[in-house]
Amino acid sequence: MHNRALGLFAIVLFIFGAGGAAFADPKGLWLAEDHAQVRIADCSRRSQALCAIVAAAKSAVDPETGRPWTDKHNPDPNARGRPLVGVYVLYNMLPDGPRKWSGTLYNTDDGHTYPGHLLETGPRSIRIEGCAIGICGGRNLTRLR
Repeated sequence: MHNRALGLFAIVLFIFGAGGAAFADPKGLWLAEDHAQVRIADCSRRSQALCAIVAAAKSAVDPETGRPWTDKHNPDPNARGRPLVGVYVLYNMLPDGPRKWSGTLYNTDDGHTYPGHLLETGPRSIRIEGCAIGICGGRNLTRLR
């Protein structure tokens, strides 16, 4: 009976241990479905919040302008000419449940900010979701590093 209890305990530890280890910290470099790259890191050293910047645009040049991508949809006219690389697209994402962070996302396609979520969907995948006026959408990303 003692060996059987130890065996059951070992199985339970394996199941819970493997489940927790299967998902990694979402910090790192991620590839979006449109081939843009996003780097997720701590917002600051003293915070649990995560932030993300555009690490690489989806292509070298914006097909509309023939020039490198800029933050052309930003509501601030003074920011529209800044390079898209380095723009924060997630900020103040705080833990909001198992493998979930909630905060604010900036949509570079329309220049608006929305309440958003970062969800770990697998050991090498996350999903970033946002909602506006009851319409929700999201993008899946795959870990590069």
